[in-house]
Amino acid sequence: MVPLKDNNPTEITPYVTYGLIAANVLAFLYEASLPPQALNGFLHLAAVVPKELTLSFAGISVHQPVPEWATLITSQFLHGGFLHLAGNMLFLWVFGNNVEDKLGHFKYLLFYLSCGVLASLTQWYFSQNSNIPSLGASGAIAGVMGAYIFRFPNVEILGVVPLGIFFPTFRVPAYFFLGFWFLQQAFYGVATIEAPTNIGMEGGGIAYWAHAGGFIFGAILAPILGLFSDKSQEESF
Repeated sequence: MVPLKDNNPTEITPYVTYGLIAANVLAFLYEASLPPQALNGFLHLAAVVPKELTLSFAGISVHQPVPEWATLITSQFLHGGFLHLAGNMLFLWVFGNNVEDKLGHFKYLLFYLSCGVLASLTQWYFSQNSNIPSLGASGAIAGVMGAYIFRFPNVEILGVVPLGIFFPTFRVPAYFFLGFWFLQQAFYGVATIEAPTNIGMEGGGIAYWAHAGGFIFGAILAPILGLFSDKSQEESF
């Protein structure tokens, strides 16, 4: 299921959401400008490499110019391909503006980055010895979705189901659309626990635990930051 729009107008201009989308697009254009060997080196440097993060937590230097803890931030702006980028930015476009509207610009940016960090750490926990770089905005955006489902559960979502050459649309409440998405990520995450390799990192290329973790942390952090307080808009910068 792919969201197209929601029936949920905002009272502010979501500058941070727009800025995050622009930053992700610019980072991807930079990736696309690199030759394959340089791109691989760049991704290894700026994405989260779980095994290197594990070593850094143990106080062992991995001799990288970018500290491993910093990749928990930089990895959020990298993507593995155009469809990866486009899908993430579409979800951010649909759901991010309303969460920014309720949190205010500054708190929303803090919330977004924090969800991305916590999502990456969730994925790391289940794949601590992996050498495969983990990247993408999915974990942070999952946090946005976790906030959205609790603040706007009954808002109508217009979506589409790609079925080959057919693209039937549907309208469902946010709690159904986002609830189904979360259960799907959690199911795939649990299904990989006993696997010899983590499908979210090394098999299928999708960080299911990052998605599920980001969603849960988003649902927890957003109310703390004022998701249900309309006064939060006054704190915008």
